[in-house]
Amino acid sequence: MSKFNRVTLNRIRNEVKANQSEYISIGMSACGLAAGAQAVYDVFYEQIKSRKSGIRLIKCGCSGLCYAEPLVEVRKNGLPTVTYGKVTPDMAMRIMDQHIQNSMLIDDSIVKIRENTG
Repeated sequence: MSKFNRVTLNRIRNEVKANQSEYISIGMSACGLAAGAQAVYDVFYEQIKSRKSGIRLIKCGCSGLCYAEPLVEVRKNGLPTVTYGKVTPDMAMRIMDQHIQNSMLIDDSIVKIRENTG
């Protein structure tokens, strides 16, 4: 196994940064589904398709915040990565309109926020 040099490490770092695309991730484990995550997923799916937004829609498992399900994590370039809690189909529309389309966070539903490091 060869050692990594500075040039190789910089190339890998740049590839990782280039692949950090925008996404919407929805918790679809048992707790999320019981709280209505499928209806939320369906709204995002239809909105992404009809708006031709190109943002990735991802199904994920439990993050341990079952009390706040359905959870939706949104990564949009230029904004911190945000997790919204207790998301309803109506809230999914607000996320598409305000967060995705207009790059505005929806303060009243954020349960977690982290700065993007890449």
